Amino acid sequence: MSPSLSRSRIEQALKDRDFGGVRRSLADQDPADVAELIESLDEQERAVLFRLLPREQAAEAFEYLEPEAQESLIKALAREQVAAILNDMAPDDRTALLEELPAQVTRQLLTLLSPEERAIANQLLGYPEDSIGRLMTPDFIALNRDWKIQQALDHVRRYGKDSETLNVVYVVDASGNLIDDLRMRQLLLADPNATVSSIMDGNFVALKATDDQETAVRVFSEYDRVGFPVTDSRGVLLGIVTVDDVLDVAEEEATEDIQKIGGMAALEQPYMQTRFPDMLRKRAGWLVLLFLAQLVTVSALHSFADLLQRALVLTFFIPLVISSGGNSGAQAATLVVRAMALEEVRLGDWWAVMRREVVFGLTLGGALAVLGFLGLALGARFSSEFGADWLVVSLVVGFSLIVVVVWGVTIGSMLPFVLRRLGADPATSSTPFVATIVDITGLIFYFSIAALLMP
Repeated sequence: MSPSLSRSRIEQALKDRDFGGVRRSLADQDPADVAELIESLDEQERAVLFRLLPREQAAEAFEYLEPEAQESLIKALAREQVAAILNDMAPDDRTALLEELPAQVTRQLLTLLSPEERAIANQLLGYPEDSIGRLMTPDFIALNRDWKIQQALDHVRRYGKDSETLNVVYVVDASGNLIDDLRMRQLLLADPNATVSSIMDGNFVALKATDDQETAVRVFSEYDRVGFPVTDSRGVLLGIVTVDDVLDVAEEEATEDIQKIGGMAALEQPYMQTRFPDMLRKRAGWLVLLFLAQLVTVSALHSFADLLQRALVLTFFIPLVISSGGNSGAQAATLVVRAMALEEVRLGDWWAVMRREVVFGLTLGGALAVLGFLGLALGARFSSEFGADWLVVSLVVGFSLIVVVVWGVTIGSMLPFVLRRLGADPATSSTPFVATIVDITGLIFYFSIAALLMP
């Protein structure tokens, strides 16, 4: 926040009813800074400050507000002010607001829009949830291929103020089908008497309105563009998607994946705004499932009770062996899930990934086995706690570490492939889930190896 937008100064000015001073302080401020200031105030001060903003600045600042702040302002402002804000908002930002509100409120707000803006809002809201159609804006510049460059530039000057971005303009045919996109630099440097078609190359990338929003994230990460055209199934240009909207989607998708990897269902609201019952429901399901799965661990320990009575020293190394397998499996799962998200790894690569992880597992398990052997040898030298059979115990621990680590990385790396194959989100192969599987099976491996090697 800029120094001239100091919260304390603005609050004092509002308290003193120095509305002229507030307007002057806000006059040349960036809308994002104004939005940050509004969110720092209480609800009553928000409404007062917002009414002092010029209409255009108010609409721009409103787009930067969090959904909670937007909703509180809508409730506090007069009907005419809400109508002005909604009609002046960018269509994609307005769609993001309307889809966050209850259906009844959305229907009421739609009646405040002009016929033209209401038609645009209904069209965008008609696309499937999480589709690119919900992100796009119909504000773009379209050119005819037969126009002269000068005619095209005149068209941009006339209608450019309503466009979301002027970095790229689009060329359409008589039916509205997209046939090319041109950087503004190409138009500015071209001969004014040449035709638009003379600088076209026919190479362009377009998104489909019904595609998932994650598709837009991948396309933006692959190509160096600030916006991409959006077409229907026939190739008719419907709108554009800009990078600022896609960055919001990328943040949401990353947050959802991180929450799933952490062993819980993804939150639908920010952490501090999620109600206690919703938070409990999102977190308790996985915890109960993992708790029930861990009961199998108790059964596994019970089945080896005789062995534990004969060699109680084995219990000392259960956390060491099991945690090594769980941690290595969690590492593998995290790496593969992220590689899948970035499309570095596909379903057909499962065998190559498995071979790679098995080699890593053997290497890492071998290194841990050597460290474990040396630690046991050192402990046996200075303590009689491990008994005369410390060498056998060392071999049990060492071989168990190798087997459990190899098994852990195999489970961790293959589970995302299985989930993707079944149509599920690979991120749900969360680290607690992988760790639980390895805990159960690792105990069986550990005690089976002990039963074979110990007298």
